Amino acid sequence: MSVLPGICTLLEEIDKKIMVELRDGRILIGYLRSIDQFANLVLHRTVERIHVDSRYGEIPLGVFIVRGDNVVLLGEFDDDKDRTTKLIRVSKEEILEAQVLEQKVKQEKEQIRIKALKERGFSYQLDTTHEDY
Repeated sequence: MSVLPGICTLLEEIDKKIMVELRDGRILIGYLRSIDQFANLVLHRTVERIHVDSRYGEIPLGVFIVRGDNVVLLGEFDDDKDRTTKLIRVSKEEILEAQVLEQKVKQEKEQIRIKALKERGFSYQLDTTHEDY
């Protein structure tokens, strides 16, 4: 079979289970049902997988449309390898709680870093006027 460049190679992934990483860091797993010329994706039986340390949880999303320009990485998902992973599956509530705690720790570390920069004479200002997605 010849190799087709660009979007054409995604045609071989139709009806397969894939994992997609988005620009905002979210990870989606679902069955690829449709694509278009802009690499927009339609995923079926989609879940958002959240990882915190050695734990993960999944949030069911159902049918999900992804704009092609939000895709960072896309690949076929191997259920057999997923079953043998050393990660521990936890409930949706538990992983969301762990995610909030992880974000708080990151914010505290960032505040300490900003304070240290200011003490050394550097100014640092976060741009919170727009989102990245």
